[in-house]
Amino acid sequence: MYNLLVVDDEQKIREVIREYAEWSGHSVTEAGDGMTALGLVKLNDYDLVVMDVMMPKLDGFSACKEIKKVKDVPVIMLSARGEEYDKLFGFELGIDDYVVKPFSPKELMARISAVLARRNPKTQPAATELAFGGLTIDILGRAVYVDGDKVDLTPKEYDLLFYLVENKNIAISRDKLLSELWGYDFYGDDRIIDTHVKNLRNNLGKYRNYIVTLRRVGYKFDAQSKV
Repeated sequence: MYNLLVVDDEQKIREVIREYAEWSGHSVTEAGDGMTALGLVKLNDYDLVVMDVMMPKLDGFSACKEIKKVKDVPVIMLSARGEEYDKLFGFELGIDDYVVKPFSPKELMARISAVLARRNPKTQPAATELAFGGLTIDILGRAVYVDGDKVDLTPKEYDLLFYLVENKNIAISRDKLLSELWGYDFYGDDRIIDTHVKNLRNNLGKYRNYIVTLRRVGYKFDAQSKV
């Protein structure tokens, strides 16, 4: 487990990063501006800082510069500005990575893991496969195997399965699945979820019951369900 400091003036962004980071086993401290972040770094030890660029009181670049004077902590910069100049300026300040908004939380977690692995070479790499009986999910390869045989899933079916698995035993509403996998600007209805679940179950064969229907709620992944 690592201690992360997440700095962004948008609370929603901080909450999303916290949710994914805590699910990955990390602890998270939040700050809404660069000045607060600098004060926290002076008082505490963090393994990595995720920092927005455009913030009140002290912008991310200035905060990063001051933080580097205090402690050699890795920094991943977040910014809606994707110009090459901004990226180069950040790397000149000593940041470890630069992520352009809007970003995928899963990609950000992967980048965090990569930076931590570089900084801590003795750290054991995270598991790249998840196995539930005869159902195996190859995370890096985005592949699924049923009793050793690869099954062909559409990209959205894989996203659906992996999201349910990473939130295993947790009831997920259809609205939550729509917003996470199709985006907030999706104008269809939640029946598309039911259709994809049906197709996914067919592909999982005898492990279809791992995806449990919760009446009037949605779905959950439960590997203890009868095969």
